[in-house]
Amino acid sequence: MHVESIPMRWGRGDNYAYVIVDDATKEATIVDPAQPKEVLPRLQDLEKQGVKLVSITNTHHHYDHSDGNEELENIYRVPIVAGKDSPLVSVTPADRHTYKIGENLEVTAIHTPCHTQDSICYYVRDLKTQQKAVFTGDTLFNAGCGRFFEGTAEEMYKSLGSLAKLPKETKVYSGHEYTKSNAKFAQTILKTKAVRDLVEFCEKNVHTTGVFTIGDELNHNPFMLVNDTQLQKSLGASDAVAAMAKLRELKNNF
Repeated sequence: MHVESIPMRWGRGDNYAYVIVDDATKEATIVDPAQPKEVLPRLQDLEKQGVKLVSITNTHHHYDHSDGNEELENIYRVPIVAGKDSPLVSVTPADRHTYKIGENLEVTAIHTPCHTQDSICYYVRDLKTQQKAVFTGDTLFNAGCGRFFEGTAEEMYKSLGSLAKLPKETKVYSGHEYTKSNAKFAQTILKTKAVRDLVEFCEKNVHTTGVFTIGDELNHNPFMLVNDTQLQKSLGASDAVAAMAKLRELKNNF
């Protein structure tokens, strides 16, 4: 598996689109290609290397993730895999439905309602190399999570809990480059070496997507640690869901 990260809307939303390529067949999907002018040059470069786009994938319907659907569909005439509210969606995979890209990439759709009700994360496993990646849109960020625009703290708790069950070595590819600000917030909540190391990494690196794993998130992401009773106590929360709500309130005002 090869993952090509394409920065978009840099300095405005700091978004990422991703091209996920099966090494055996060169078949690929592009995730959240919101800005065609920014993703098409890289797609065309990959085509010259033999890559063939077979689908467009959205993690959720927000414009900064799905606005490129129409233009890319007109060019490539491929199906759009997404939640029900994305533009021109061809198929919405059921929760835990598994399908393939090319010969070796097995994709599992994980429904993660909260940021939006149609949010889907895509867990991708290379059956040959055993590489593992998850494309989380605006549900899970490095050291953070998305705002609860269409959902509740309980929904985010359950959604992040689903992602926490993935293999620890799974690389995380989220929808935005928010890690630096998230790490600074995490440092106010968790006084740990893992968070200090993350802050230091962000001081030296602009791009963090695909660097950290689910295992890392379980060490430095406070939103993934709300089951910890000491954290709940420090937040004045009665349980994990209350801790999730409190963390989101604090981060919104950070």
